[in-house]
Amino acid sequence: MDEKELKELLIKENPEFRRAHNDHQDCERALEAIRGKTHLSAAEADEERELKKKKLALKDRMYRLMSDYLRSR
Repeated sequence: MDEKELKELLIKENPEFRRAHNDHQDCERALEAIRGKTHLSAAEADEERELKKKKLALKDRMYRLMSDYLRSR
């Protein structure tokens, strides 16, 4: 099973993974909106930094859940 197949399986079967995946997607959409601006205010720059941190933490969480799933098989 490759990584994409594993993600699709966990999105269907694991509510925690699905939540992390959806939150990760939400962060990406918010970051795209911020990146579309030509100039960022200080608050927007702070928001961008926090979104990047949150997105990375969610990605780490998803990979831990994927690893846990593979170990438990």
